[in-house]
Amino acid sequence: MDTYYNPEDLKKFGKISEFQPELGKKFFDYYGSVFQEGALTTREKSLIALAVSHTVQCPYCIDAYTEDAMEKGCDSEEMMEAVHVAAAIKSGAALVHSVQMMNKYKDLSM
Repeated sequence: MDTYYNPEDLKKFGKISEFQPELGKKFFDYYGSVFQEGALTTREKSLIALAVSHTVQCPYCIDAYTEDAMEKGCDSEEMMEAVHVAAAIKSGAALVHSVQMMNKYKDLSM
């Protein structure tokens, strides 16, 4: 195995119910419902999933939703833009916490 994450394990995702069938079924029922067409198209949901996959840094999800987005007609520019949106939110969330550091610094400096 060349990486810590074995790409072949993605194919085993459906087997996560093996040790807990009841909860696995509930998860897959929910998961399936979430990705059905609704107020958002399945294409939009795929781009969101791809972006979130990057923020949670899940290589399995990145592979799965890159393929899914492509199957739904997304091009590389759209996918990269979605990833940049996710990156901007993640970096903004880290930076906004600097206010806490600045407040603490000011309190200790007085």
